[in-house]
Amino acid sequence: MTRTKLCGITSASDRDAAVAAGADALGFVVDVPVETPRELTATDAATLVADVPPFVTTVLVTMPETPDDAATLVEEVNTDVVQVHGLDPAAVSDLAASTDARVVAATDLAGDHAAYAAAADAVLVDSTDADGAGGTGETHDWTRTRELVETLDVPVVLAGGLTPENVAEAVGTVGPFAVDVASGIEATPGEKDHDAMAAFVSATRGGEP
Repeated sequence: MTRTKLCGITSASDRDAAVAAGADALGFVVDVPVETPRELTATDAATLVADVPPFVTTVLVTMPETPDDAATLVEEVNTDVVQVHGLDPAAVSDLAASTDARVVAATDLAGDHAAYAAAADAVLVDSTDADGAGGTGETHDWTRTRELVETLDVPVVLAGGLTPENVAEAVGTVGPFAVDVASGIEATPGEKDHDAMAAFVSATRGGEP
């Protein structure tokens, strides 16, 4: 079964609605050098994470300057997983050696996927902007991501431009371990549409290849 990560959670009501929708993982954005309505302080993220129920995975999403910065932030926010953008494979490997959290390396179709796969527990393939950040709301070539699913020996997470309307097709085309959505389930930037979250999870499960 393809898993779902609902990302950019900023409030207790959105967190609880994501859990009720059946999300497998929740993403909390902290310490990113780009303007985004989804960013939280580490303190606020830790407060939201503390009340996520058992069996729902919590994910810190960050763009750290160094692996040590990311490891310190994981301890502060206390998530199960850290998803890092902007680090090269060597830095991702250093991070994996310095934290007990599972590490997801985010990259795009131009990234060194084999090197990231060797360094991390999973690879997330996203549509990124000029700064290397995700959350663009743009899709990419899913057939190329399918090739990564078939060749990499770690789980591949599909992100970028996913919505309740297209996620079933994406899952059927790519066959990813998980799908990741942020802007595609929002009522306004940074605020989730609770019906859209439920529809996204349902559509993901209906799109099994």
